[in-house]
Amino acid sequence: MKLNIDIVTPVHNEGETIKKTLEEFYDHYLNSKFEIHFIVSEDGSSDNSVSQINLIKENYSLTLISERYRKGYSKAVIDGLNLTKNKVVSFIDSDGQCDPADLYNLYSNFNGSNLVVGYRNPRKDKMYRKVMSSFFKIVYKAIFKIKLLDPSCPFFITSKENIDRILSTDQVGILSQGFWWEFYARADSLGIEIVETPINHRIRSGGKTVVYKPSKIPSIAIKHLIGLFKLKKICKQL
Repeated sequence: MKLNIDIVTPVHNEGETIKKTLEEFYDHYLNSKFEIHFIVSEDGSSDNSVSQINLIKENYSLTLISERYRKGYSKAVIDGLNLTKNKVVSFIDSDGQCDPADLYNLYSNFNGSNLVVGYRNPRKDKMYRKVMSSFFKIVYKAIFKIKLLDPSCPFFITSKENIDRILSTDQVGILSQGFWWEFYARADSLGIEIVETPINHRIRSGGKTVVYKPSKIPSIAIKHLIGLFKLKKICKQL
């Protein structure tokens, strides 16, 4: 009997990467014990992302949420996670940096109730992003005391029950561009066991990031810091 897994991925202007990313996952688990179903939360793309996703939808099990306006990364992620139905839920970003083989790696550490998070080893992002994350992690760990090597990693597996518990907490989505820092802090505050395992992190397969451009980093950093202290107050009440 196959294990049904919902995999959520948000998409904004990933026309160059999304078809390849999805096909790679579906093909990798075609004759495996996993039956994967993608929930694609498309976020106001202005390129051919939607048409590329619809091509995949013709041949594979896929749910598409599509919006004409841009709602932002965190809201797109939350909307996708809220649509999950299977007992086991995973998440990847849509830029091709997540290795399909690591889904099994994550699942092998999943006990049915914990949250298994990958840590990118080594991380293949641009240096400015790695530096920004390193400084932010120092502040994050000082505030939340969470022992995570990679608290911004967008590749995890957990239960639908955990997803619903985390998303039902107050004011989810405070960190509009740093959702995983927030997600893991909320999970930890709820007493959910978090386990990390190394994963293969790949160079972005195409296109360019529209969020973490160097020019946007100062404003993102300030918003993140303000959001962290607001999040801390909320987590104390969980």
